[in-house]
Amino acid sequence: MEKSIFIFLLIMKRESFIFAVMFQQKVRQYITEEKLFTESEQLLVALSGGADSVALLRVLLSLGYVCEAAHCNFHLRGEESCRDERFVRALCENLHVPLHVVHFDTAAYAHAHHVSIEMAARELRYQYFKELSVQIGAAFVAVAHHRNDSVETFLLNLIRGTGINGLRGIRPKNGNIVRPLLHVSRKEILEYLVEIGQDYVTDSTNLQDAYTRNKIRLNLLPLMESINPSVQTGIVATSERLSEIAEVYNKLMEMGKKKVISPLIEGGKGAFKISIPLLLREPASQSLLFEILHPLGFNSVQINTIYKQLEGESGKKFTVKEWSVLKDRSYLLVNRTKELVQDETVYELPVEGTISMPDGCRITVRQVERTEKFVIPRQKNTACLDAAKLTFPLTVRRWKQGDRFVPFGMNGMKTLSDYMTDRKFSLLQKQRQWVVCSGDKIVWMVGERCDNRFRVNESTLRLLCLECYFEMD
Repeated sequence: MEKSIFIFLLIMKRESFIFAVMFQQKVRQYITEEKLFTESEQLLVALSGGADSVALLRVLLSLGYVCEAAHCNFHLRGEESCRDERFVRALCENLHVPLHVVHFDTAAYAHAHHVSIEMAARELRYQYFKELSVQIGAAFVAVAHHRNDSVETFLLNLIRGTGINGLRGIRPKNGNIVRPLLHVSRKEILEYLVEIGQDYVTDSTNLQDAYTRNKIRLNLLPLMESINPSVQTGIVATSERLSEIAEVYNKLMEMGKKKVISPLIEGGKGAFKISIPLLLREPASQSLLFEILHPLGFNSVQINTIYKQLEGESGKKFTVKEWSVLKDRSYLLVNRTKELVQDETVYELPVEGTISMPDGCRITVRQVERTEKFVIPRQKNTACLDAAKLTFPLTVRRWKQGDRFVPFGMNGMKTLSDYMTDRKFSLLQKQRQWVVCSGDKIVWMVGERCDNRFRVNESTLRLLCLECYFEMD
């Protein structure tokens, strides 16, 4: 009887050893196939203390890679956060692995930067890994995402509507971030830890469905598996196929962007415009618009609404946190939101010198005595006025509805609104138009046309010359 038990235990031990070796070889093969890193390159392992990161550290060490570990204490779970730190310190001491620990006030960071706790922890973590890897000379940062994580990301992005690129799952390599466990499942990781006799800590928040990812893990995936037990394998296969398709798709989208996008000269930093006629000629015009606007923060519902307005009336504006899209005749004008906020400030022009406006417009003022040799410049960005007809100080402001002036060369009044419409100003050009005023009269529509009442004539002795230009971002 005792001999039978001994033989049984021996067999079980042998099978455990075989499983551990197979797991290690599976990880090694994936590292080689994906060209993640070489044995000569030092790694920084992100070590939370949970099963995934502990398995990652153990398997990399068993394969002979040189590793150091980094632990982030986000102080979000009270004593549990301190427990995790004590665990990783003891683990690294036993394994003789150098450990780097950092403490973050994650809640304060999230509040200061107006982001969620999840996003705050992510930003803090990856910024620390980036700085630390440079400091210690690590070639790559190894994180413990596995196949289940990739499946959850696929479903999360599907729910959010992030497009084909979001359905590629998690990539094995992104810059200096590598994911050696991406080809193994959570179940395999847990079995590996059991076989090598390695314990780990459990984050209690992973057992709660407060976060969307946890809801997918705890509720949605089990339901899907009850319908199809192999659903995760199917999703991974689909994700891999979509990854190949995405390569072709992205090349076509980049070609399309070059055709339809051009700089928006009158806009702010990074502003551009999308030609509506050229966009509509593209075979996948709605997808192309999605790929242009989604990276700026517009979601699929907003983009679909914008697409439906392409042949509608001008004037429609769509805004997210940092960007705005303005429908204007045959273009979509894309500019930073702050650039479209109407500035009602009135600025006083110096008698001589230069003044800068918030949008980068600069106006230089100089006074000139009239001589026979003086030639009045004819460029649109300059204005020469009869100084004797002006009331000082001159002011500059944005135009507003009801503004009227007498365009140079004409006798009758014209509203600025009608003038700009006749000149086919874009909506963005209208919003950014400055005017120089003498009292309540407009003397110069900046960069466009002077008021005829203040023109230089034969009796003019002293001129006020204005010149405008925009500083390049």
